[in-house]
Amino acid sequence: MNEVPLWDALSADYDRFVGWEGRLAREMPFFEKLFAEHGVRRVFDVACGTGHHAIALAERGYEVLGSDVSEGMVSRARQNAAAAGARVRFLQAGFGELGKRVKERYDALLCLGNSLPSLLSEDALKDALADMAGALVPGGFLVVQNLNYDRVWPQRERFMPLQTYRQGNEEWLFFRFLDYHQETLTFNMVVFHKDGAAWSYRAEATELRPIFKEDLERLLGQTGFSGVDSYGDYHLSPYQQDVSGDLIVVARKE
Repeated sequence: MNEVPLWDALSADYDRFVGWEGRLAREMPFFEKLFAEHGVRRVFDVACGTGHHAIALAERGYEVLGSDVSEGMVSRARQNAAAAGARVRFLQAGFGELGKRVKERYDALLCLGNSLPSLLSEDALKDALADMAGALVPGGFLVVQNLNYDRVWPQRERFMPLQTYRQGNEEWLFFRFLDYHQETLTFNMVVFHKDGAAWSYRAEATELRPIFKEDLERLLGQTGFSGVDSYGDYHLSPYQQDVSGDLIVVARKE
């Protein structure tokens, strides 16, 4: 299993770090429009994290399966689904393992949250995309959301916006930054926690490999996908290499 220990370490804090209400308000109209246009009913959310996309889709009537490599994330996703009263099945599975664990075929598969760059070689990425294709019905859709590394990588952007969260007398600060290497980068997160008057902190890190638009489209073509459309955000803005914050790719299984 292609473990990413960072996410196990952060699973307890992840829902404090992500502003889910605002994020889902921005992103769900994109998925509802795409799915309505193509008759999607069954959705597989790969690298689902704490499950909020999967839960939001289930609440809208879709049949949803979520998977994540992190046992901590899957446990948190199950808790979130139970709290929301949503019927979603979650399982622990990493990239390249879906065919071994899942026999059903889905109309759409999501891989969001800049998850694919955790694969540290082109061969691993190609195997993961082929594995995802195998989980889709013919004509099914894959939606990938990554950082726009065509912009980030050459500019060597290091620091990301500070995220904050408050609950009662407690406060959390999430400071993220990148270290660049020859072919990979290190994603660092320092979590500061204030409980009453005292601050504590811990630091976590994981290695990522940038995925560029041209390479992703080439590998999708080699793993059974066609009709690739690329956007710069969930508002369907045209992808602009030097401007777009994200790379969102929609590819159809042949």
